[in-house]
Amino acid sequence: MRKDLEEIISALPELKDVSLTTNGSLLAKRARGLKEAGLNRVNISLDTLKEEKYNLITKCREGSFSNVLQGINAALKAGLTPVKLNMVVLKGVNEDEIEQMIEFIRGKALVLQIIQLMNFNNVARYQADVLEIEEQLRRRADAVKTNELHRRCKYFLDGAEIEVVRPVNNATFCAYCNRLRVTSDSKLKPCLLRNDNLVEFKGKSEPELHELIKQAVSLREPYNKSESCKAGCHR
Repeated sequence: MRKDLEEIISALPELKDVSLTTNGSLLAKRARGLKEAGLNRVNISLDTLKEEKYNLITKCREGSFSNVLQGINAALKAGLTPVKLNMVVLKGVNEDEIEQMIEFIRGKALVLQIIQLMNFNNVARYQADVLEIEEQLRRRADAVKTNELHRRCKYFLDGAEIEVVRPVNNATFCAYCNRLRVTSDSKLKPCLLRNDNLVEFKGKSEPELHELIKQAVSLREPYNKSESCKAGCHR
């Protein structure tokens, strides 16, 4: 939505990896320019391969689903790879589409990220059994690797790469989290699930900002502290 997004990316200092999370609906026309500006890769939200269901989940207008597919193809052509597809698994909605999604990514520079639904806004009734989904992937996988971030697992199934993101009641996930977020109102946020340890930095000088970042990191504390993760590669 930012018309100056390419300019923002170009102005960044040299970083190891610059990625963008997007719904992909406006990506088709900008993928090449973003790559030239310095963007390395993209994560695209895609919870389903069925247009009617996509419109229901996202509340988007007709035609948006087609735009997203075009955006995925444009990202692949531009070299914004690996393109990660974020699929939040919803009980009774899209949990029956995992195999279809695996087939969709097979043989391409795509990674399927199966993401556990977090209970924001009282949506627990839609939480699927991602532990069981991951266990099934583990049994079928040709190979399993552990991602340094959160120590979560990657499963390789005959030319398809699937990563499982389980943040709910997962002490391992929290223990290895090194994320530091910036909120829209100029605060540093050490934990996605907490709002009681925010550090405000609006109007601060660069030296002061360095110290505030250190302060925010020192406030980091695992949200989930009791080990309840007993599946996948953490067994």
